[in-house]
Amino acid sequence: MDGNDSASLSARRKRTRDQVLAILAQHSSGLTRAGLSRMTGLSASAISDCVASLRSSGLVAESAAGTGGATGRGRRATVISLVNDEGVVVGIDFGHAHVTAAVATTTGELLERRADVLDVDHRPGPVMDVAAELARSCVERSGHTMDDVLGIAAGIPGPLDIRTQVVRPPTILSDWVGLAPAAELARRLGHPVTIGNDADMGARGEQAYGAARGLEDFLYIKASHGIGAGIVIGGRPYRGATGIAGEIGHTQIPDAVNWCRCGSRGCLETVVSITTVRRQLAHVLATHQTALDESAIPPLFELSDNPAAARVLTEAGRTVGRVLADLVNCLNPAALVLGGELGSAGEPFAAGIRESVARYAQPASAQAAEVITGQLGAEAEVRGAVAAAVAATRQRLTAVS
Repeated sequence: MDGNDSASLSARRKRTRDQVLAILAQHSSGLTRAGLSRMTGLSASAISDCVASLRSSGLVAESAAGTGGATGRGRRATVISLVNDEGVVVGIDFGHAHVTAAVATTTGELLERRADVLDVDHRPGPVMDVAAELARSCVERSGHTMDDVLGIAAGIPGPLDIRTQVVRPPTILSDWVGLAPAAELARRLGHPVTIGNDADMGARGEQAYGAARGLEDFLYIKASHGIGAGIVIGGRPYRGATGIAGEIGHTQIPDAVNWCRCGSRGCLETVVSITTVRRQLAHVLATHQTALDESAIPPLFELSDNPAAARVLTEAGRTVGRVLADLVNCLNPAALVLGGELGSAGEPFAAGIRESVARYAQPASAQAAEVITGQLGAEAEVRGAVAAAVAATRQRLTAVS
């Protein structure tokens, strides 16, 4: 076997191990070898080789199944499950106006969660301090210490250069430009940190624990103060050459003229954002006797039955859907998973997106792309950070073994 064949075999085995570990992480009670073969599409021999390797690495355990698990001539089936490490992982989500931290087991079970409301965009130093304190507090309240932490991951709401791990200039998170968030958090927490874009983390959360489970090709749309897309192709996140793929909030909208924070006019997020939509809702929900303050608007999903509010949300969906239709034509995803405050607004927003995708995307691609609301809501990004921390931990342990 020459060097190329050996490298190809090694890469294939690594993909198999990663695939099996990812499936087992979603099934805390374990799976039989036959179940693993069915869910991964791998042959019985490939599963057998992979399980043997993972057992020798200490990553999985094999135990007898309960009653009813017999196979063949009365031989009882065995169940493969991830070894429950005694340690924990930490996920951190930076929004534009909040920081959330969570602690979970290595199977993704949440143990503790804390959040704080603050201005994230303009005070990166103090924001990092708050995030570190929230993470330490979560670890302590879960009954663990920082010595028990096996992995940490975080998502930020802006462009991060994956080559340098530094926030890119010159637009979103302008006060963060030149900052290396992973290094800053690692210095405060004493552990290496995996960092990524918040929309990518949201996609990862829905893929591991929510509406995108089992999907190989989908877009996660985080529609909130900004609008970004987490792109998953072939089961893996697509980040582009430098890590800033998916910044759809800065797509130009015809006839839109408002200035955007990126320095351009007419970007999607100047027309559709949670701030803009709340302002519109405050106007249509006001009575001739009483003006309505934006802060008094109830959660958007409670407004679906209000005809005027539903019109606002549907029109917002149509505008976002016009941009998504081009992505549907280019990428042919199986689903558009909606997240963020707007994405969680319910059927009117989703219906507007469906309408535009059906109208502007090619019919075959539009028919293939199901528009669905995410299952995790505001937790998608922090759950995605947990999933990223689990994956980084598994990758490190596998590499060591």
